[in-house]
Amino acid sequence: MSDQASLAGTRADRMRVRAAWMYYVEQMTQNDIASALGIGRVSVVRLLAEARNRSEVRISVAGPLAELTATERALERRFGLESAIVVPAPGAGEDPAPVISAAIGSYLSQTVAEGMTIGLGWGRTLLESLPYVEARALEEMRVVSLLGGIAEAHRFNPAEFAWRFAQIFNGDAFLLTAPAIVDSVETKTALIERCGLSSVLGMADHLDMVVLSVGGIECGATTYRTGYIAESDRQSLQKAGAVGDLLFHFLDRAGELVDHPINSRIMSADMSAIRRAGKRVIASGGADKIDILRASLAFVRPTVLVTDELTAASLLEDPTS
Repeated sequence: MSDQASLAGTRADRMRVRAAWMYYVEQMTQNDIASALGIGRVSVVRLLAEARNRSEVRISVAGPLAELTATERALERRFGLESAIVVPAPGAGEDPAPVISAAIGSYLSQTVAEGMTIGLGWGRTLLESLPYVEARALEEMRVVSLLGGIAEAHRFNPAEFAWRFAQIFNGDAFLLTAPAIVDSVETKTALIERCGLSSVLGMADHLDMVVLSVGGIECGATTYRTGYIAESDRQSLQKAGAVGDLLFHFLDRAGELVDHPINSRIMSADMSAIRRAGKRVIASGGADKIDILRASLAFVRPTVLVTDELTAASLLEDPTS
């Protein structure tokens, strides 16, 4: 079976088991399930019949994805998500980023549509999702990079990711042609007002979807491996209470911006505009991302979370215990 066929099978299995879980365990009506999954009621009837024929429905849902479905539903209730996508964790000690990349690529293949304006973050998880995104030409699809460029890190450059993503759909890319972090508020203001960046930044007020990842505060995180933030700044951010960053905006455990001068020097779309986007997607995972994921869930209030099962279990634990 090809990788594309395998991904299609996984999507179909997930949808079927999810519908069965909602109907038999949560006792939702078929109409409510159709609304929650964004499909027609006839499709729900077909999915339930198929689940029964496969012997996945007995007294409880017995499909191979049932445990993950329970975790997804728990995340949705805890954090007010429209949808959680939880993928099986890799082996002990292995980085979950590759499986999360595959999952977010599959999600975007199904979700991106004609006429959409999509704001993109950056990072390894998002960059490595590109091979899993199904290429097709979409009319009037626009991609906006939400963060300035990083000259020292070509592979993880936000502009590079946005450009390549737009190419997959034959869409237009709008880039912030400025450094991700500048030396002063005055420089930031001048770049926006005098260098034509206001029109790109203004597009963030009309985003249909944003796709983001998060960065931890440890020295091995992508944000610091780029060399764009000095070690002294990383340490001072930690002292200020930062647990990680979202588009180079550093948050504390409560999901608030920390009191640090770096946050005022970021060349990015306005965070309040990002929080108003119709669909807000965060894809990330790993033990070093738990605190910043919790903070980002509070700060952005995403509609969709894509993560792995071990990260999901940690998020569902009481952080005060």
